[in-house]
Amino acid sequence: MVSAPPFSLVATDLDGTLLRPGDTVSARSRAALARVSAAGAQHIVVTGRPAPQVRHLLMEIDYRGLAVCGQGAQVFDAGAGRLVSALTLDREIAETALGKIEAEVGEVFAAVNQDGMDGLMLMEPGYEPSHPTLPAVRVGLRAALWDRPINKVLVRHPSLGDDELVAVARTVTDGLVTMTMAGPGTVELQPLGVTKATGLALAAEMSGIPAAAAVTFGDMPNDVPMFRWSGYGVAMANAHEELKAVADEITSSNEEDGVAVALERLFGFG
Repeated sequence: MVSAPPFSLVATDLDGTLLRPGDTVSARSRAALARVSAAGAQHIVVTGRPAPQVRHLLMEIDYRGLAVCGQGAQVFDAGAGRLVSALTLDREIAETALGKIEAEVGEVFAAVNQDGMDGLMLMEPGYEPSHPTLPAVRVGLRAALWDRPINKVLVRHPSLGDDELVAVARTVTDGLVTMTMAGPGTVELQPLGVTKATGLALAAEMSGIPAAAAVTFGDMPNDVPMFRWSGYGVAMANAHEELKAVADEITSSNEEDGVAVALERLFGFG
C-alpha cells in the first residue's frame, strides 16, 4: 500500500523563495515539486505579484494550477489563463490612506497594480520599482493612478526603511487597508482583510484541502498570515526575522534550493 503524503498542499511564494535571482526555478526544485505532485499533493503558487506580471513566468515553468496573486486579491487559473476570483481596493480609500501616511512621515511615492488580466502597473513621478525588469508605465500625476480599478498600492519613502514605514503606515491606516511588506522596497496597501492567507484559503477550498494539510514556504512578512493559516510553515534562510519568528522550520536560502531541501525531507524523498 502506498502511504499518503504528509501534506496535501504545498504552497510556495515566488520571489526570494522558489525563484532564484533572474526569476529562475532550479532543476532540483522542479524535480522536488514534480515528485510532490506524483505523491498526490497539490502545488499552489502564492505571490504578491498580480496575475498579469506572473502569467508568463508560470508558463515558462509549465505551471497549470491555481495561483494566488496580488497579495491574495486574485486567484488565477494558470491552465485556463483566467482569473477565477478578483478583489479590488477602493480608490478613494487608497487615496485617503496615502494622505494619512504622508501626514505622518512626509512625501511618499506610489504605484498601483490595476485590476484584471490586462491591468498595468502605473508609477507616479519619483517612484522607483524594486523589480525594474517588470513592465510598468510612468504617469505624470498621482491622480492618473486612479483612472481604473486597482488591487493594490505600492509605497516607497525617500529615506525611511521598510520596517519603519510599514509600522507607521499600519498605525495611521488601521481600519482602512491591510498594510504589508512584500520584499525590499515593497510596502503595499491591500483591500482591508485581504492577505495571502485569505487568497490561499479560497484556493484550498476550491481544491477541497483543509488548512491543517498545507505546508507553506516564504521569506517576507507578507507570508506571515499564510504561515499562521497553514499546518506547517517553512521560512527560507534569507527570510525576514518577522517570518522566521513564526516558522516551524527554517530551510536553506532560495539560492541554495531551500524549498527542495525541505520537501525532500518532509516527503521522505531522500
